[in-house]
Amino acid sequence: MSDQLIHWWTQHPRRFMAGLGLVLLGTGVTAFGVAVPVGSDVQRSGTLTESLDLPSLNASIRNEPVVLFQSDRVKRTDTLDGFLHRMGVNDPAASEFLRTQAVVKTLFGNTQAPWLTVAATDQGELRQLTARWINEDGRSFTRWDLSRPAADWIVTEAQAPLLASTRLSGGVINSSLFAATDASEIPDSVAVELAEIFSGDIDFRRDLRQGDRFHLVYEILEADGLPLRNGRILSAEFVNNQKTFNAIWFEQPGKKGDYFTLDGLSTQKTFLGSPLAFSRVSSGYGMRFHPISGNRKAHLGVDYAAPTGTPVRTVGDGRVRFAGWQGGYGKVVFVDHSNGQSTVYAHLSRIDVRVGQSLSKGDRLGAVGSTGASTGPHLHFEFRVNGRHQDPLAMVRKSEPVTIAPDMRPEFDAVASAQRRLLNSAQTLQQALAQAR
Repeated sequence: MSDQLIHWWTQHPRRFMAGLGLVLLGTGVTAFGVAVPVGSDVQRSGTLTESLDLPSLNASIRNEPVVLFQSDRVKRTDTLDGFLHRMGVNDPAASEFLRTQAVVKTLFGNTQAPWLTVAATDQGELRQLTARWINEDGRSFTRWDLSRPAADWIVTEAQAPLLASTRLSGGVINSSLFAATDASEIPDSVAVELAEIFSGDIDFRRDLRQGDRFHLVYEILEADGLPLRNGRILSAEFVNNQKTFNAIWFEQPGKKGDYFTLDGLSTQKTFLGSPLAFSRVSSGYGMRFHPISGNRKAHLGVDYAAPTGTPVRTVGDGRVRFAGWQGGYGKVVFVDHSNGQSTVYAHLSRIDVRVGQSLSKGDRLGAVGSTGASTGPHLHFEFRVNGRHQDPLAMVRKSEPVTIAPDMRPEFDAVASAQRRLLNSAQTLQQALAQAR
């Protein structure tokens, strides 16, 4: 190495390595090695000497800019210019070209929160932009790529399957479920699903105790290694007041998948524990002082406090008997289930179903509102058997569970055994992290 190059390298080591990296990237090489087969006569040691044109390499290093790669989700409040600025891009010509691309316009203000990867020089010049988002089928993603290897921009688009990776996690209850999942960096959607799984056995508004703990195994759906969305929980265990509950996801042929205990009983039972994904009971079943009349009167349902627009779902399979306006109920939906059972969803802000429509457990039928005789946004929920009112919370808790078909039991036991090992690993990991803190 010449004295001139050595002196320059000692003054600019980072730029030297960046330039060398660009040389390697330019040849399509990021890492390399030599594999020598067993028994080969190739010498395993020696020296290879080749002359290099150091002045030309020196000039190349001086002229090549540093290229930085960054990836981030598009926020709901992001604009194209705001996102590029956050990524360190200051390239008016590139911004102008991007604004002409119809795809780019759909990436901002999108509820899917797509991932964007940006390659830009240390001077803010855009070299490449790659967007990834989930397709409507929920199983694949689109990769849209914009690059400028020379003077002109090149746009490509391709489809690829989402790949699922498994995450192990857990937590300890100190105040609430969401506080514990936040502390463990578990996504909110996974926390809601965790509450859903055990809602038939645990009242997460009243039954939680300090020191309760949970472990879970869940999926992350990735595109090129970037997490596009959370998948389902594969298995979970919750210890509440020293009593252990567990659940494992299992799909039987010809049936919808469900969560089952290690004994093969469905944790969800016939009815969901609540018509809202996660809320609180603001008024229970029984006698109360009516908030409008002020008189003591029987409350023949359960009220759930929630903001206007919160999705409302049917708690069980059934058919819509009525959907429209009815007196003090305001906008209301009546759903008939089997065995003379029916449910009522009142004070809705909107109705998303029609009379005669078949619904599956968990299907959306409307949104929380304050229509009819209501003092504020909430859902009034009733459960009736042969027309007679029943306590909704008691009815959903004692509904019959679904069992594993006998011929599927060996396959279920194999899945349960594998998930049991993963849950044990999640518990060990949580304990190790707790001791490290």
